[in-house]
Amino acid sequence: MSETINVAEAYERGRSRFMGIELLVGPGALVPRPETELLGRTAIEATRIPAPRVVDMCCGAGNLACAIALNIPGARIWASDLTDGCVELARRNATYQGVASRITVLQGDLFAALAGLQLERTIDMIVCNPPYISESRLKGDRASLLADEPREAFAAGPYGLSIHMRVTKDAPRYLRPGGSLLFEVGHGQDRQVATLLERNDAYENVRIIMDETATGRVVMAYAKG
Repeated sequence: MSETINVAEAYERGRSRFMGIELLVGPGALVPRPETELLGRTAIEATRIPAPRVVDMCCGAGNLACAIALNIPGARIWASDLTDGCVELARRNATYQGVASRITVLQGDLFAALAGLQLERTIDMIVCNPPYISESRLKGDRASLLADEPREAFAAGPYGLSIHMRVTKDAPRYLRPGGSLLFEVGHGQDRQVATLLERNDAYENVRIIMDETATGRVVMAYAKG
């Protein structure tokens, strides 16, 4: 869980590990968490083609983009985030891992970052580890998260689902038929996000993936043909 990461120490070292990869970290982006490795592993295991076209939405430090690129040598990835700190760090990590030729890091508000690239209906997979903590919890029991890391990495509206809702709505414009959308979700959000996808006619085969404690932490679905 996130408490196993000492954020201050990671920032002091300037390094952290994710899926066996050493990554650069800095105060402008969330330090990659161990629980997000489930999303990375699920994405890699779900890939059925040798050269997938992948979008890493809300890419943060670029940890998912780099892990996917290193585990799937033919992958072509577009990673995006809103803030300068995340975009700069994700680009540095892509270069640090030697995969910058296959990862394009873009800046913008979710899918607005992809505008004009003619990626519509060509993407095989979208992975998204969005902010998912409600504003009330950030003022209450999770306020300590803001001591070291940027608010943008956590805040997600009154219910913690505002980014999941926006990505669910806009992803079908970019996914090819049969392409997949994978989310990380917070504790207790798995059924809510699964229902969000099930109620959208653009998706089918919605699945919840459990972690080692049998807690749903990844939700995935496929774009209908």
